[in-house]
Amino acid sequence: MNLESPKINIKKSRKEIFEFLSKVENFEKIMPENTDKFEVDGDSFIFALKGMPEIKLKMQEKEEPKKVILGSASDKFPFTLTANIDDKAENTSDVQLLFDGKFNPMVAMMVKGPLQKFINALIENIGKF
Repeated sequence: MNLESPKINIKKSRKEIFEFLSKVENFEKIMPENTDKFEVDGDSFIFALKGMPEIKLKMQEKEEPKKVILGSASDKFPFTLTANIDDKAENTSDVQLLFDGKFNPMVAMMVKGPLQKFINALIENIGKF
């Protein structure tokens, strides 16, 4: 299952955005308002949204200054969340989040809506940091 956030334009350099997203503790600042829990553990973090199970994400890959990839720490819910950062002009960048999950069709149908809302909230909040 693949989901995409809208591509947003941010008045920050590619390097600034990359450095922000490269630190897992900064994800607390961009989490949706309905976040019940957020804990950093080394290069990973655990979060929970109201009414949803806890999810642990770990930093998987950084491709400076254009890409940050987080991955699920659970084999039961395997997915990656990729932030693509493109230069547009001096101190202006485009950012888009891509979600790639390996779920059976029944699970995919149940989680598609909430996941799309989640990545849309993240991208909106990245634009505000």
